[in-house]
Amino acid sequence: MSKNNYIWLIYISLAIVCGISSYHFFLLEKWINVLLFSTLTLILILLTNSAFLSQTSKTEKIIQSIIKKDFSLFPREENSELMSSSVRLYYQSKNEHLSLSSYKLLYESILDQIDTGLMILSDTGKEWKVFYVNPIFLNILEIPKYHSWKLYATKIPEFYKIIEETNYESSQEFLDISIRQNAKQSFSLRTKQVKNVQHSFYIITLESVQKIIEQKEKLAWNNLMKVISHELLNTLTPVNSLIQNLEYISNQETVSKEDQEEMKESLMIITSKSKELLNFVDNYRQVAELPKPIFKNVSLKKITESAVDFLKHEFEKNHIKIVLDLEEHFVFADVKMIERSLINLYLNAISALSEREDKMITTSIKSQNNRVILTLTDNGSGITNEIKNKIFLPFFTTRNGGSGIGLTLSKSIMEAHRGYLIYHAQEEGSSFEMWFLP
Repeated sequence: MSKNNYIWLIYISLAIVCGISSYHFFLLEKWINVLLFSTLTLILILLTNSAFLSQTSKTEKIIQSIIKKDFSLFPREENSELMSSSVRLYYQSKNEHLSLSSYKLLYESILDQIDTGLMILSDTGKEWKVFYVNPIFLNILEIPKYHSWKLYATKIPEFYKIIEETNYESSQEFLDISIRQNAKQSFSLRTKQVKNVQHSFYIITLESVQKIIEQKEKLAWNNLMKVISHELLNTLTPVNSLIQNLEYISNQETVSKEDQEEMKESLMIITSKSKELLNFVDNYRQVAELPKPIFKNVSLKKITESAVDFLKHEFEKNHIKIVLDLEEHFVFADVKMIERSLINLYLNAISALSEREDKMITTSIKSQNNRVILTLTDNGSGITNEIKNKIFLPFFTTRNGGSGIGLTLSKSIMEAHRGYLIYHAQEEGSSFEMWFLP
């Protein structure tokens, strides 16, 4: 038993004794003694109550500090079990709070360093509050940091309206934003809602399309150099070896029939390798020297129907069902180049369907946010995660006899039209989207 408990027990025991004595003198009608012992009883009860309230007050102060996360106190454990438990709980909560603060600081430092603009909103029930925003996000939109999301309605009205229209649900789109009446800039906007039992968060990421393109161009260039180096080495290494062998034979005084046959074989191999290298260079030229588009206001529906008609025999031969859901939309484009891009995508889909029995290719044309989107979907073998980041790489192919430039050309054609060619994985098959911007 603690010291305080002993004190309370003594006070209570004395109060009981004094109370009994007071009652005894009351029966004997000794009023002075009754008054004396009654007063002592009252004083002892007050002392007991005061000691209890003092202990309770200390405990309550510690608990309130834990609730308010005010860890400026330095309480010590006392003999009271209640007080000791409160002090231990206080220091445990303090350590957990410090750990969470350290982790929060670490995570914020990491998020501050990323190149993508990031804002996280927290739903308080009444309104959305800014839980976190990194410097890149503020710099992109040229805005100050506020704690209330509503305050941004006047600073960035276009962007605020776009977020409101998502109804704070997950979304992904490209958008053009004019910041402070400057020229419009294109951004990739992604939003995601994250919920648990207690909290609801809304994550907004914003990245400059131009920056994305520059990064991908740099990566594509590095990958292209690797491919070209690989092709050149594969061709020139055996040719060099054969030339050295021919040089050795030619330096002999007499050339036997066996040597003559060997020279013929070597020359045939050199010729074959030279043709492969010429084909490779010709394919590279097609990618590198893409002609400038001749823009006209054309029907995308008619271009698609023309591409389908051109490949009609291939579709019939391979027993492929063609489904068309084509809205009538006009775009500024080069008819021949867009048709060529479509044909490449269709040929790619035909190859992906080679091992299926129920073969189907679906093509649709829709409009979204003033953008025209042509979607081509097949139910074929699909593209594995291991190679999906390489499919637009020049000369990369998984087909025997494939040149590896079809998807590269299609992507280059769309970029020449200031648009995009995007790949999406499906549960069955693949989907390619051709985006035409206004």
